[in-house]
Amino acid sequence: MFVGRDHELEVLEELAESGNPELFVLYGRRRVGKTELLQRLCEPRRAVYFLAAQVRERDNLRAFRDALKDALNDPLLEGLEFPDWSTALGFAAERAGSERLILVLDEFPYLCESTKGLPSQIQKFWDTRGKKSSLMIILCGSQVSFMENEVLAERSPLFGRRTGQRRLEPLEPAESIRFFPGWPVAMQVTAFGILGGMPAYLRRFQDTRTLKENLLREVLRPEGYLFDEVQFLLRTELSSPATYNSILAAVARGADKVGDIALAVGVDSPTAGKYLHVLRELRLIEREVPITDPNPLRSRHGRYRIADRFVAFHFRHIQPNLSLIHAGRGEMVYRDKVEPDLERLFDEARQDFVLSHLRREAAEIIGQEIVEVGRFEGQFVRAVGRTAQEQTVAAIVVPDGVRGTGPLEEELLQLKRCFGKPSLKLVYGVTARSDRPLDVEQVPEGELL
Repeated sequence: MFVGRDHELEVLEELAESGNPELFVLYGRRRVGKTELLQRLCEPRRAVYFLAAQVRERDNLRAFRDALKDALNDPLLEGLEFPDWSTALGFAAERAGSERLILVLDEFPYLCESTKGLPSQIQKFWDTRGKKSSLMIILCGSQVSFMENEVLAERSPLFGRRTGQRRLEPLEPAESIRFFPGWPVAMQVTAFGILGGMPAYLRRFQDTRTLKENLLREVLRPEGYLFDEVQFLLRTELSSPATYNSILAAVARGADKVGDIALAVGVDSPTAGKYLHVLRELRLIEREVPITDPNPLRSRHGRYRIADRFVAFHFRHIQPNLSLIHAGRGEMVYRDKVEPDLERLFDEARQDFVLSHLRREAAEIIGQEIVEVGRFEGQFVRAVGRTAQEQTVAAIVVPDGVRGTGPLEEELLQLKRCFGKPSLKLVYGVTARSDRPLDVEQVPEGELL
């Protein structure tokens, strides 16, 4: 199932049809959908898709030769040995001729492991031959820190050569739930609250099973596809993940200030700050400053939270219960730990849906572009937006079973005190339609709800 990458595919197709030489960098976390996106691009086109392995340079060059031979049906490649990557890329440029040829080098960091100085080789090739060829070269990698520091950074030999780049992010909430068309919308939203927007995670949950059955099968047993996924991610990105594990666990338990996190982990605050910086670069943790703060750049009110929903689920429910899960007690973990938390997971996920709608679609309703969005932890007001015209937008979710509107009036008054004028009001509710999971209504001026 190919879901939610229409814009990214459209951009790549535009570059593929541009007629100009292209050197594009695509990167993002494991399981985010890079490979499937690139395979969609290559399917109807003259293209070589090469997936690198953690082997010696000679073996990767031979595998690249075989991929080139299969794609071009070129008998001259039979038995040919490329001495280095400059020669291999030069051969591809020559065989491309005047017709577009797409070369995908997937898991590019693996190639750099086996070939020291590979970015310099590609720089030399691009400067002498590549930028005059009909090639579209795509360098793709899952090690985010490597791709940003060794490929995109100013000190990289490839700096200034690339013609485009994209960090592929998890899917938006409304796109994510399309993986479960057979479930009620409330269950779809809860599943997003557990898995987040990673396509490979979402694909593992099947709507022919219940949410509980999927959790027991894929998460709450040692054989499950997602059981050790977070630890694998951390080992991929970080050389010594122990302290990062402890920091993520502390944040999952509710520590949200640097001092509190440092105390929970047993390090000093400057050290905790360095680790938090790395986790923020990886977008596993984020620091949120209240949108009502008058000086966000110097704010002391920022709070840390885990930015990835499945990472948060792992450190709340899997990591603390590893012994039970290894002992085959996954069903007990579900009953005693996960099931009582489903209501909170649904509520947090619903807030993510609201924030996504504010960023992407709410401008069409209010007739103004929204330039800033943030959480608001009120009983009724769950998110706040600010428009280019400095108008405040309050996103309201009416709590189940609440009759009085006193808290809503107080929350709106608080926003008026902060921003100097009344807020526009949007009321959100979860529908029964997965193609439109949110119902949104603008409250007429002068009315409360």
